[in-house]
Amino acid sequence: MAGRKLKVIVTRKLPEPVETRLHELFDAQLSERDTPMTRAELGQAMQRADVLVPTLGDRIDAGLLGQAGVQLKLIANYGAGFDHIDVATALSRGILVSNTPGVLTEDTADMTMALILSVPRRLAEGEALIREDRWAGWAPMALMGRRIGGKRLGILGMGRIGQAVARRARAFGLQIHYHNRRRLHAETEAALEATFWESLDQMLARVDILSVNVPHTPSTFHLLSARRLKLMKPTAYIVNTSRGEVIDENAMTRALREGALAGAGLDVYEHGADINPGLAALPGVLLLPHMGSATEEGRLDMGEKVIVNIKTFADGHRPPDRIVPSML
Repeated sequence: MAGRKLKVIVTRKLPEPVETRLHELFDAQLSERDTPMTRAELGQAMQRADVLVPTLGDRIDAGLLGQAGVQLKLIANYGAGFDHIDVATALSRGILVSNTPGVLTEDTADMTMALILSVPRRLAEGEALIREDRWAGWAPMALMGRRIGGKRLGILGMGRIGQAVARRARAFGLQIHYHNRRRLHAETEAALEATFWESLDQMLARVDILSVNVPHTPSTFHLLSARRLKLMKPTAYIVNTSRGEVIDENAMTRALREGALAGAGLDVYEHGADINPGLAALPGVLLLPHMGSATEEGRLDMGEKVIVNIKTFADGHRPPDRIVPSML
């Protein structure tokens, strides 16, 4: 590749400063559309690109990777999640995969905290009353929610985002409980005033609010199964800003409809934009369109990570944010 610029194909429209920098550094083919490429278009791009820059909406499976040209050596994902890419197959074909970790931690934690505050206090229902011109004035029994101070927050997944959520939640008087593959270092646990539960089942039975902050992997698919959802209190709430596949969405919808759960705040869904229609009909559920990381600063930081990964690769080194087999 020496002596020529890398052919970099971007599948979606990105912030203008990111696109400008990509043009300056590489032979960049950008997209004018803010919608995903078709599978055929994605296959064609992979036949021509040295580097592909996909997003969450681009499902890159073994079949597409089989169509890739021999020159495709890096998939520089624009986003932290990479479960839409068959990384194992890519690596087996000599194609590196990178992502953009870390830059979305604070934004996602902010959105998680917003949902933790909003759902128990029924903000969506109150806002709907105003918009639909149904509010008749203050009443002592109207829209009574639940106080969050003193309640137990269970955090499922205590990585960067989980810890950022814990720091915010402590300031609102929540008691922090967590379940994680590995227990935090004692000093970190003490700083967060967090209680570790080795058993997820035992934690679920005791918390008032559950924040889901784990990635989607084969081991976390339906981690919150119908059986586990039944362990939770009927007064408990679920907040999910990580990946929808972690929760059995149909089982959660049934539990909410039957009063076995008090409410939910969701930014992600098991089947992407194909959301269980029963969820939208439930008053105690706040639904968002996967906007947890949607800040101008976050999107620019994501682009900068992508550029650093590609530039490092172009200079003959391994991208700093490459996905390695132990992460799968």
